[in-house]
Amino acid sequence: MSTPDDTAATPGAETAERADSPGSVDTADTADAVDTEQAGDTEQAGDTEQAGDAAPRATHHVQSLERGLAVIRTFGAGTPQRTLSEVAKETGLTRAAARRFLLTLADLGYVRTDGKQFSLTAKVLELGYAFLSGLSLPQLAQPHLEHLSAQVRESSSMSVLEGTDIVYVARAAVSRIMTVTISVGTRFPAHATSMGHVLLAGLSDDEFGEYLARASFDRFTDRTIDSAAALRAEVAAVREQGYALVDQELEAGLRSIAVPVRGADGDVVAAVNLATHASRTTPESMQGELLPALRDAARRIEADLTAVAPPRA
Repeated sequence: MSTPDDTAATPGAETAERADSPGSVDTADTADAVDTEQAGDTEQAGDTEQAGDAAPRATHHVQSLERGLAVIRTFGAGTPQRTLSEVAKETGLTRAAARRFLLTLADLGYVRTDGKQFSLTAKVLELGYAFLSGLSLPQLAQPHLEHLSAQVRESSSMSVLEGTDIVYVARAAVSRIMTVTISVGTRFPAHATSMGHVLLAGLSDDEFGEYLARASFDRFTDRTIDSAAALRAEVAAVREQGYALVDQELEAGLRSIAVPVRGADGDVVAAVNLATHASRTTPESMQGELLPALRDAARRIEADLTAVAPPRA
């Protein structure tokens, strides 16, 4: 609950804040608001630097823009709603100045208020949409793969299905564990890889049947799946459990685990994996220790994909 301190600084302003809509003109602000809105608050760096902010500003610096962004950043997962006093305290602004920024953001549709509490609206997502929408799937995935690899200290990759092969489209490597160097563009047969099994599990029955008709089922080790019947059983299991674990089917000593990445429509658009040497991990430890982190990374990629997806008609 807010207190009387969470309204404007004077009796007139207090009445205005309770009664005015977010789009109303702030006529009741007192001289307290002068700190940011006087004629001296120009597009120059030296316009009213805050006390203790000794860092020099470039001549192009617009302090009012900086403060407006600071107001937006006070909201977060743990603080979805803020009072006027909370925003003012967090940003170092006076209540009158903070109120002015909040009501301007409300006018523009980025903030909503019930007269006491303020919260962000979904329109804030537009601020990041222009950046995200210009990124390809690999570009969206790359920072998540790098974070994942740093977290578990194993190499991670993303691939898509092309014909009967998987094609690597993004990768974060921490060590070389295969005799063949893997890079973006590397191809491997889908039937012998964890990402391949995940991508095949995402196909419709007709599409999977077409794949089986074209696949050659070459053997790379004595563990490689080498028949349509065996692959059908494996893909059915992957669909049921939501991940694939391949134990030395592509190369002796190589284990990998993969999960799907789904687009905004729910279809599988890619797969991500973690690969490790068999001497370092067991299949059980991969399921218990690596799979949760891998699934978290896939969910973060999916969230970015959903954010940049065009709105449905």
